[in-house]
Amino acid sequence: MTARVVLATRNAHKVVEVRRILDEARVDVDLVSLDAFPDVPDVAETGLTFEENALLKARAIAAATDLPAIADDSGLAVNVLGGMPGIFSARWAGRHGDDGGNLDLLLAQLADVDDSNRAAAFVCAAALVSPTGLEEVVRGELRGTIIREPRGSNGFGYDPVFVPDGEDRTTAQMSASEKDAISHRGVAFRALADRVGAAASGKSSAE
Repeated sequence: MTARVVLATRNAHKVVEVRRILDEARVDVDLVSLDAFPDVPDVAETGLTFEENALLKARAIAAATDLPAIADDSGLAVNVLGGMPGIFSARWAGRHGDDGGNLDLLLAQLADVDDSNRAAAFVCAAALVSPTGLEEVVRGELRGTIIREPRGSNGFGYDPVFVPDGEDRTTAQMSASEKDAISHRGVAFRALADRVGAAASGKSSAE
């Protein structure tokens, strides 16, 4: 039987993306979301960094389910906004997960900012915690620019206004595989993939 690993989210988009990344990395695990554990409450993201929030969630879910848990905290860091929305990216407009509201607010805040000063980065901290006490956290980044109007219908969140460096398309105009190859979440979870497989099988990643 394939070992089960819990992804600490109820975001269906994120589950599909992380499952796809792990499959590409040939990590054979049964990845399930918190929807498989309806009695487990959501974990408050009270940390001050992406890394702190990812570890908070992974620790809590590993303890609640007695299974290896992976979690990420991801967001958009805009240079001219001093790195914000940052850890507040998912609730920038005031309500968690309001992608349209978050996007509209960000574009309004940058309306008077010159194109040369719209640099930003997608950031992801991915954490793995096992019931045996293993803890790992890695960071991935994708640098680019915020454009003035949304383009594309793939992806989610801020994807329609983010053009990676060296590209002329937004991440919402890329195929899933193209985005995974360069994305902050792809970088982070590929770096964590071998350890996720080892934790699921109960082995040390050094074995």
